Amino acid sequence: MPPTPTPSSLPPSEDQNPVARLVEIMARLRDPNGGCPWDLEQTFATIAPYTVEEAYEVADAIERGDLSDLKEELGDLLLQVVFHARMAQEQGAFDINDVATAISDKMIRRHPHVFGDHAYENLSAQVEGWEALKAQERQAKAKHGVLDDVPTGLPALTRAVKLTKRAARVGFDWPTAAEVLEKLREETEEIAVEIEAGDMAKAREELGDILFVCANLARKLDVDPEDALRATNAKFTRRFAFIEARLAQRGKTPDQSDLEEMDALWNDAKAVEKTKD
Repeated sequence: MPPTPTPSSLPPSEDQNPVARLVEIMARLRDPNGGCPWDLEQTFATIAPYTVEEAYEVADAIERGDLSDLKEELGDLLLQVVFHARMAQEQGAFDINDVATAISDKMIRRHPHVFGDHAYENLSAQVEGWEALKAQERQAKAKHGVLDDVPTGLPALTRAVKLTKRAARVGFDWPTAAEVLEKLREETEEIAVEIEAGDMAKAREELGDILFVCANLARKLDVDPEDALRATNAKFTRRFAFIEARLAQRGKTPDQSDLEEMDALWNDAKAVEKTKD
């Protein structure tokens, strides 16, 4: 007969507040006396990649319109918040309540038109007010440079958008998307020169410039470049799967085919998609 669990080994009660229950679960996982060895070994640095990954999985569930999966992925993301808060609590820095208090205070502070008596004339004025409040917060944190608090850990395309958006607020921007597109043409000509010369170091630099200008163009078009690229990735995956399926009908695999055949099938895939539009 198995031993009767002691109170410390019993899982937290389902009757608890769900968030409080999750906080207790994490505390137990991080308990040096009987906790999980893997969880105990983790640090902010080792957990950070999982936090980023979970955020992307939330975005993926939204992209697919899968609300059931979205619920699960949001739970995974919430666990990351609780995990970081628990590690901070162990160091005496802050706990989950401090995290919730800080974001609550920030939301109230940034929405004086909802939680105060301030009124904005229109949405544009509200956005300007939001940015002014954020600028005040940066000054309070001794971050006075326009680009100072754009996180370096963001995906590169997303960070490029944020950097150019910040610069645009102080007038450092191309007036139109057409001018950004012209700059893109200029950059492609420059990389062609470096490729022709065989200078891969300079070609790498020019490629970075191209991607940066593309991110800037996305901003001018009010398009999230990460979303746009995710959609293209999905399209490429879908069309390549079509190629594989058609080749399989011919008793072949892609490595048994050639570019001409696969390119023809790619065009077939595009044609099929157009008939579904």
